[in-house]
Amino acid sequence: MTKSPPLFGKISLIGAGLIGSSIAQAARRANLAGHIAAYVPRAETRARAERIGFADSLHDELPPAIENADLVVLATPVSAYAELARAMAPHLKQGAILTDVGSVKSAVIKDVAPLVPKGVHFIPGHPVAGTEQSGPEAGFAELFDGRWCILTPPPDSNAQAVEKLKEFWRRCGSDVEIMDATHHDRVLAITSHVPHLIAYNIVGTAADLETVTQSEVIKYSASGFRDFTRIAASDPTMWRDIFLNNRDAVLEMLGRFNEDLAALQRAVRWGDGDALFNLFTRTRAIRRSIIEAGQDTAEPNFGRQPRDKTKT
Repeated sequence: MTKSPPLFGKISLIGAGLIGSSIAQAARRANLAGHIAAYVPRAETRARAERIGFADSLHDELPPAIENADLVVLATPVSAYAELARAMAPHLKQGAILTDVGSVKSAVIKDVAPLVPKGVHFIPGHPVAGTEQSGPEAGFAELFDGRWCILTPPPDSNAQAVEKLKEFWRRCGSDVEIMDATHHDRVLAITSHVPHLIAYNIVGTAADLETVTQSEVIKYSASGFRDFTRIAASDPTMWRDIFLNNRDAVLEMLGRFNEDLAALQRAVRWGDGDALFNLFTRTRAIRRSIIEAGQDTAEPNFGRQPRDKTKT
């Protein structure tokens, strides 16, 4: 049986972290590229990427990495996007699609869109998938399976280019949604950004408590604190950039969170059991809805397997 031709002749990945590495592997799995190139300027990271066969070609300079590329994916922290876009502009192929994987979209459009040459299709994107791991070794082809990828094309975007990028993400395993950039940033502020900020804060508070030694925090970590530490282990550069570039939406959601937290504080102080029970019942239903939507597993302990005590 003859293989169908790849969706893109050449895909260029700018960055070699978890998402970039996973895109390379998902694209290879689905035969989406004739050639996968990657721009990896740091020699140490490039050596690690080469060891795992990250891409067909690895480059320490930008022009050869994106030369004749049909799809270019920005997969670095968003603070680097503007400088990269400025450097890429003279070398982007006419008709190429330029996209990204950042968790904020309005700031990306503001920073990158003015630098994109005429004839290049800039279609921002956000695969809503990830782990707390980072680096080229962290990637795996199944990362996007059953997850959402949100595209936020500007109003004047080329319809065929948008459809082609949608097809790319579908073949990587994702469900695809088109969304306004500002709306995206507000939604992700509450579903992702504020939860991460809370996790960083709780773990930081526990570390700072003078009455509890660090060994006790680690030794007696129950499931709640343990799961906060997983989130708080995420890439610090990436998350710094997310909060700085989505500050308005994050601050809006933090304001609402603080109001709700104050109400919860009052319920605890005054022993309002009904208020506590009603809130916990409502939030439990949200958890069930997430499972029903296929965004998590109903297995006990979040699907973690208990340690086998027979093994040493």
